[in-house]
Amino acid sequence: MGTVFQVPWTRLPAWPQGVDLLHDLGFTVAALALTPQAVSLEEFIAPARTALVLGTEGHGITAHGLDAADLHVRIPMAGGVDSLNVAAASAVALWALRHPGSIAVTSTVR
Repeated sequence: MGTVFQVPWTRLPAWPQGVDLLHDLGFTVAALALTPQAVSLEEFIAPARTALVLGTEGHGITAHGLDAADLHVRIPMAGGVDSLNVAAASAVALWALRHPGSIAVTSTVR
């Protein structure tokens, strides 16, 4: 909770319609999703202005929401685990992307 005043965040009034606003502001929109085209968080070099989209824990991001994103990013996990809850996923992704372009993750989430 302490970083809520340090990490910029917002809630868009509508998704995926709000993606145009993010693009107009110069953001690359990356959806955290387990899709075949998703790149690993280990390999993702985030542009300086990256907006992360996270879905609900039950249903994830809708198909329209995934289509609106510029790319999909997955968190690598071991042991057959295929998901994290949204709080854990956001924490992992935000930590990994704290310095865009400088990620050096050497192991998977266990």
